[in-house]
Amino acid sequence: MQMKRTAILNVVGLSSALIGSHTPHIRNFLEKGFHTIIKPAFPAVTCTAQADYLTGVRPNEHGIVANGWYDRDYAEHFFWNQSNHLVTHKKLWEELRETHPDFTCAKLFWWFNMYSSADYSITPRPIYLADGGKVFDIYTSPAPIRFEIQKELGDFPFMNFWGPFADIKSSRWIAQASQWIEEKYSPHLSLIYLPHLDYNLQRLGPSYSDINKDLGEIDQVIGELITFFEKNSVQVILLSEYGIVSVNKPIHLNRLFREQGWLALKKDLDLEYLDKGASQTFALTDHQIAHVYINNSEIKDKVRACLLEHEDIEIVLDSQEIADCGMNHKRSGDLIAVAKSYAWFTYYYWENDQFAPDFARAIDIHRKIGYDPAELFINPSIGLPKLKVAYFLLRRTLGMRGLLNIVPLDASLVKGSHGAIPQQKSDFPLFISQNEFSQVGKDYLVSTEVYAIVKELIES
Repeated sequence: MQMKRTAILNVVGLSSALIGSHTPHIRNFLEKGFHTIIKPAFPAVTCTAQADYLTGVRPNEHGIVANGWYDRDYAEHFFWNQSNHLVTHKKLWEELRETHPDFTCAKLFWWFNMYSSADYSITPRPIYLADGGKVFDIYTSPAPIRFEIQKELGDFPFMNFWGPFADIKSSRWIAQASQWIEEKYSPHLSLIYLPHLDYNLQRLGPSYSDINKDLGEIDQVIGELITFFEKNSVQVILLSEYGIVSVNKPIHLNRLFREQGWLALKKDLDLEYLDKGASQTFALTDHQIAHVYINNSEIKDKVRACLLEHEDIEIVLDSQEIADCGMNHKRSGDLIAVAKSYAWFTYYYWENDQFAPDFARAIDIHRKIGYDPAELFINPSIGLPKLKVAYFLLRRTLGMRGLLNIVPLDASLVKGSHGAIPQQKSDFPLFISQNEFSQVGKDYLVSTEVYAIVKELIES
């Protein structure tokens, strides 16, 4: 059977509501091809969406219940881990190899990209030093790619991939890397992650005044990739993981639990740290959803009632509802809270910013017990912030330790979020293909159907 070599461009945050005159390449690709919308994965977050797409099953089988979760055995949380072994189900390229033994796959910045069975992998991976320092770097497989590609393209612009300086530079580098991999290895399937729209859509919301600039920048990158892959006889699929909606109300669940006396806090160096294992309950938050873990089963009904009484929470899923939506996995919370469309969940648990933990004001995606979009901002009270960052980087280059404490603790700055299923279908993610596929006429795809459609397009 003849296979069509395929490149999947994952344009994070793209929805039909954003396509127009400022996205001529995307609009042209949509109008000439075949498209539909995707009812997003639940939760509509990166790791769950990608796992749904690449396995064709829900978290009760693949295990990716959010971007992070709490491990009851370790009594620790794990956020943004990268081992592909965490996805406990057969992946698309593994199934294709069963009938096409020579099938090759390249994963370019899609998540769970370390120790993957994909043939070629590139993913962000800092080097964590013994003195607490961090050196920006990438992880690749095969390992020599790391040196070869950065020699030709320059270092990956890590500071432009996440944080207050995140911008189009990281997506451009990833796009160039995908072309480099194509020219060197010609994989049958290239999975390409383009995060640019994710930044300002969260910082400023989907209606911000300068959105057309961001749309034009990512559209240019996509246009170049479409042209490049078409010249190399590679079919292109363009999709997204979720759409981003406007929000104006942060919900501080852990502060709510603290008021009830359910949190255990440890005070060190005049700062407060959450003791998850000793807490009766706590929330691990991820955009518009929160996994609520309960260590004292006697208070479960009280916790559920507390959540249901909150005016900005849309729904609270208990055991049966969690099973009904394919989330009944040991990594899931005992309850799952979903925010109303205009709201989102912070991880904050301190009552006074003076006692916030040392990592709260830093870009630290692993220690925080939840996703923190405030990391996209610089604290507005800091004078000459770029000078402060430059001075910090100079000190680090000289081997001096320090804390880059530039992140604000003001959740009201965040104007866009995702995670819940949007009310408007115009905010659903997209699936666009150059070639016709069997479910074009459907109102929408469910997230797990993407797997079979991609397989169909490759094998047709």
